Amino acid sequence: MSITINPVQPQDLDQIMVIERAGFSPAEAATEASMAERIRQIADTFLVAKEGGSVLGYIVGPAFNQRYLTDDLFEQTLPNAAASPYQTVLSLAVSPQRQGQGIASQLLTALARVARSQRRQAITLTCLERLVPFYERNGYRNEGVSASQHAGEVWFNMVRDLTD
Repeated sequence: MSITINPVQPQDLDQIMVIERAGFSPAEAATEASMAERIRQIADTFLVAKEGGSVLGYIVGPAFNQRYLTDDLFEQTLPNAAASPYQTVLSLAVSPQRQGQGIASQLLTALARVARSQRRQAITLTCLERLVPFYERNGYRNEGVSASQHAGEVWFNMVRDLTD
């Protein structure tokens, strides 16, 4: 069976939450309520990798008007504004049983296609230091330590230019 990547559907929430909780610490993970709000508000930039009816992973984030994420993005989700120059990534996670198979990279590529079609200039995200090499392999540039205080972790600003 082949993997497909498509916009999220409301019925995907339960499987998404299992993966979210497996991929992030309790302090880092989105709540079910905030993830449901993301599904309602930004389904066009919430992509899900599936095999059959099983969710294997997902990527989600709103469009934004700043180069770097701010912590309030994790608290409230607003609809994507057409004029926002940046696509963010708040969560990228793959089921532990399916990691190492290229699914996360496929999701990043799919989101870049969406962002280009929406005329975004770049994709921006924060990640932990151990994930910097993964994002660099996927075309992101490390722009240093983020001001984020999310979950009390040290985050790095990663940006992928889409204008090339």
